[in-house]
Amino acid sequence: MKLSELLMDKALCRDVKITGITADSRAVQKGFLFAALPGTQVDGAGYIGAAIKAGAAAILCRPDAVLDNDDVIWINDQIPARLFAHIVARYFDQQPDTIAAVTGTNGKTSVASFTRQIWEYMGHKAAAIGTLGITAPGMSDVGAEATGMTTPDPVTLQSAMSDLCRAGVDHVVFEASSHGLAQYRLDGVNVSVAAFTNLTRDHYDYHGGRENYFYAKARLFGEVMKPGSIAVLNADCPIVMEVADICWARGHKVITVGQYSGDIRLLRQRTSEVGQEITISYRSEIYDLTLPLIGSFQAMNALMAAGLVIGSGGDAAEAFKALSYLKAVPGRMEQAGRHSAGARVYVDYAHTPEALKTVLESIRPHTKNKLSVVFGCGGDRDKGKRKIMGDIAAKFADKIYVTDDNPRSERPEAIRAEIMAECPTAIEIGDRSEAIAAAVNALQKGDILLVAGKGHEQGQIIGGTVRPFDDMSEVRSALAANNCGHSLKRSIGL
Repeated sequence: MKLSELLMDKALCRDVKITGITADSRAVQKGFLFAALPGTQVDGAGYIGAAIKAGAAAILCRPDAVLDNDDVIWINDQIPARLFAHIVARYFDQQPDTIAAVTGTNGKTSVASFTRQIWEYMGHKAAAIGTLGITAPGMSDVGAEATGMTTPDPVTLQSAMSDLCRAGVDHVVFEASSHGLAQYRLDGVNVSVAAFTNLTRDHYDYHGGRENYFYAKARLFGEVMKPGSIAVLNADCPIVMEVADICWARGHKVITVGQYSGDIRLLRQRTSEVGQEITISYRSEIYDLTLPLIGSFQAMNALMAAGLVIGSGGDAAEAFKALSYLKAVPGRMEQAGRHSAGARVYVDYAHTPEALKTVLESIRPHTKNKLSVVFGCGGDRDKGKRKIMGDIAAKFADKIYVTDDNPRSERPEAIRAEIMAECPTAIEIGDRSEAIAAAVNALQKGDILLVAGKGHEQGQIIGGTVRPFDDMSEVRSALAANNCGHSLKRSIGL
């Protein structure tokens, strides 16, 4: 593709055919466009020389990064990351007909997965892109790939959507993280409908505080989506009016979802052994449904997903009917197994204060005896939430096991100490595997154990090393050992 086409500039003084596009200098080949993007740790401007040496035909960078070199075409922009995203979109030039996005602190992965499941129930070829990779069931040529981050970089994202189009996918939903929005990864994506789940404390270490964190999320509605799109908003979120004002200014149609008010309203919930019975209303119609998901908060996630489907043109009755067939998302209130005494164990990704509180409160109605929790906090991340999470565990769980999450470069014992300051009666076991085993072995009839914080993750970051680790596997191993020992005791009459 010609550079003039990528820049939409027919009057470009010099033109050249672009054979590839990347922001990674190591991937540059002859004829490539290299984007020298500023980053939090590494500035791409420092690799411009290497990119030119590798054969780059054009360089996108800030004005102050331009070098005295006429061998390449220079494209300078004050916000090169934003322009890069649009250039990438034009380069791949193929996106599914319907694209939905989900942003918010908690619930993005579940809402995205449920949206995909509802679309598939309604007969669409649908995919989800996010924390779990790229999920497109039944399409072996696409499958599920690890993208490395919740919201992929523009090249990975646009390349994936082009592949999905070739596979016949016409509906895609993706998770829009605050990092991805702040770094302009999603600019250039034709988002027609988007959801805002909530805003609670997270990533303050990166954004510098609540205001910047909110602005990053709000970019989806105020800048990324074209005017006149559809916004699905959580009416129960305290800042919903701030998002609604942005949507009004952009001419978006708004669909609200809530327990106390909303276009889609959750009127009643009743927990059951395997899920919950819910009653909802929409446009004067009442729907009684069985939702096969544990945790009261999952009803809101499911209704937000239904809102996205309706906002994308789907039939409301069919969307609500599909809720009865939803499957749990890996690492999100996922049942890992049962203890020999009958106690249940769940794994959840809850790693923020509000998420931990919500999950513990949601499990409580299902707990006939004691509610236990195993959790920790990540290193090199928002330190302010550690004491908050310790306090939440003390208030909402009966038995607490404080362990390591991803300590990264921090001293694990120092992280645990900050948590323990607010829950001094908790049991401290640094080794996460041992903590899970101890919690499982202590379970009794009617108990429920929540292992929180890592969910679907397959590794634990200690120092600069990522060690293989999976909460689900650890729980199942502990349950197997316990159940085997219980069976042995019964067989010998102990």
